[in-house]
Amino acid sequence: MDLDSRYIEIEKNVKAVRARIESASQKVNRSSADVTLIAVTKTYPVSDAMILSQLGISNFGENRSSEGAAKAAEIQGTWHFQGQIQSNKIKQVLTWANSIHSVDDLRHISLIKKALPDDKNISIFLQVALDGQLHRGGVSEEILPLLAEEVLSSDGLMLEGLMAVAPLDHDPHRAFSELARIHSVFSQQFPMATNLSAGMSNDFEVAIEYGATHLRIGSSILGVRTSPL
Repeated sequence: MDLDSRYIEIEKNVKAVRARIESASQKVNRSSADVTLIAVTKTYPVSDAMILSQLGISNFGENRSSEGAAKAAEIQGTWHFQGQIQSNKIKQVLTWANSIHSVDDLRHISLIKKALPDDKNISIFLQVALDGQLHRGGVSEEILPLLAEEVLSSDGLMLEGLMAVAPLDHDPHRAFSELARIHSVFSQQFPMATNLSAGMSNDFEVAIEYGATHLRIGSSILGVRTSPL
């Protein structure tokens, strides 16, 4: 597909997703302006990210540090690392990412604090597991305050809120309802943690219903990739 055709395709998808965000927000008396659309560009070429930038998208998500670094060097915006972060990649992630959406380990917070440049701030979302399967990423509700206190103990680390992925075998209403409850309790202790990163292509409208402020959307905008780069 040539770049002009690809632009038209992505533009159509972006308009459709934005319309769905607007409709879902109106249904629960929320403003769509309070919902941040993160276009997940992992595995897609930098040319797609450039098109998104031209269409007014300014938030991008990546889960591979080398790929994120290469794209962030080409395209100005707010870059979000999401997915399971590896200890040996933290230093590199901090060179390009503005936020990390999947912090679930005290050791990683310590490594972030040590590696963070003096002149940089990094936004942190703590990942909570909604199905009890901690090996898939995330921590139990009881561990969240411990992680939060560690984040707040260092200059440069900003506690944004919570992040979660709805389990594939769960009703998203049930999953995000539980996340909303956890976030409500958590934000009473940590009132600065107002944000909630939840919702992907298959469930973002439900996530909006339960208070999501950051949506991580890839395939609904860029399509399903059928072959690796």
